[in-house]
Amino acid sequence: MPETPEPHGPQEPSLDEQIAAYQREYGDLDPQVEKVVSALGRLNRRMNVAYGRQVAALGISNTEWEVLKTLVVSGAPYRLGPGELAKRLGLTPAAMTHRIDRMAADGLVTRDRDESNRVRVIVELTDEGRAKWLEAMRMASSFEEDLLQDLSADERGSLGDMLTRLLRRVEDAQPDAGGRLTDLD
Repeated sequence: MPETPEPHGPQEPSLDEQIAAYQREYGDLDPQVEKVVSALGRLNRRMNVAYGRQVAALGISNTEWEVLKTLVVSGAPYRLGPGELAKRLGLTPAAMTHRIDRMAADGLVTRDRDESNRVRVIVELTDEGRAKWLEAMRMASSFEEDLLQDLSADERGSLGDMLTRLLRRVEDAQPDAGGRLTDLD
């Protein structure tokens, strides 16, 4: 009898099944550590998919969303040079130029010469780009509230503190890991 295909493709093993398989193959594995790391990895992957779907519904890509966020975080008037944008996003200058070209054609950013230094180019967020950023933030906030709805305010605070400690440890150990690493290209 033929096997009935699963409706959404093959299912990923549960965390407990995955950890049991790892322990079978690698006896020195700490199951508590593996459960935390595997859960964070899966959560990150699923959140990235959800965010990707949200921004796609707005007609922008994840990569364009990253540029919009970076310009907003830079503060008013939401302007940066392409080199600084590339550095903050961990991209090559060529990749950044391609991204800016698309976004300028879509009206999300402008690219103009710096009046004080005509050699320098400035990328600036447009009103349309800011509107897309705001709508994406509204969608993300709703998703994130739903995600954390089962945690009390104290639990959210504790979780945030613990994850921040883990993040600092990784940042201290690998300070160049914020963007794309040249040794991984």
